[in-house]
Amino acid sequence: MALAKKTTPIADRLLVIACGMIAREVLAVKERNGLEHLDLICLPAEFHYRPNRIPPAMDKAITEAKDKGYRHIFAGYADCGTAGSLDHVLEKHGVERVAGPHCFAFYQGNAAFEAIADDDMTSFYMTDFLCRQFDAFFMKPLKLDKHPELIKDFFGNYEKVVYLAQTDDPELDRVAENAAELLGLAYERRPTGYGDLTLALTDAAAEIGRA
Repeated sequence: MALAKKTTPIADRLLVIACGMIAREVLAVKERNGLEHLDLICLPAEFHYRPNRIPPAMDKAITEAKDKGYRHIFAGYADCGTAGSLDHVLEKHGVERVAGPHCFAFYQGNAAFEAIADDDMTSFYMTDFLCRQFDAFFMKPLKLDKHPELIKDFFGNYEKVVYLAQTDDPELDRVAENAAELLGLAYERRPTGYGDLTLALTDAAAEIGRA
């Protein structure tokens, strides 16, 4: 008879409340680092384009998590366009987040991003998620599939597509390359892996043992 696998009580687990855009990456970091006591719930990925919805949704999610018994909670977000509003919510609850202005920065490493931020002002960033969801997040909402003449209106001020690659996936590479060609932009691929996200999550998990 097999013994039942012991599970860590909720009070001793780490709940990560993350942007849906980085769900796959959070789970990859969990698996690679053996963070078995890490649980994940996600807020809608579309909030990436509606940052004003992030703070109230996070406030509600944290409150509900605490009601369920979670004592250790971490926000899988950077500031992400909330202009400090997310930090006000997190401070109220005593919850930390990933450092940095947005995922494009922490994937590259915040220090590395700061060094090239000015040069990247005219770069259109893509990630693994945005490659997978290029049609759903760009082509259809902006109606570029039906009105390609709008491409110049939306992307005319960009000079290049920069694909921040979390993984080595030829299919995603092709999506990013094709997007650059479609948008009439130069193309650059930067292999970043998970950047500062790995350290942020492993540090948050380690804090449970020090609490």
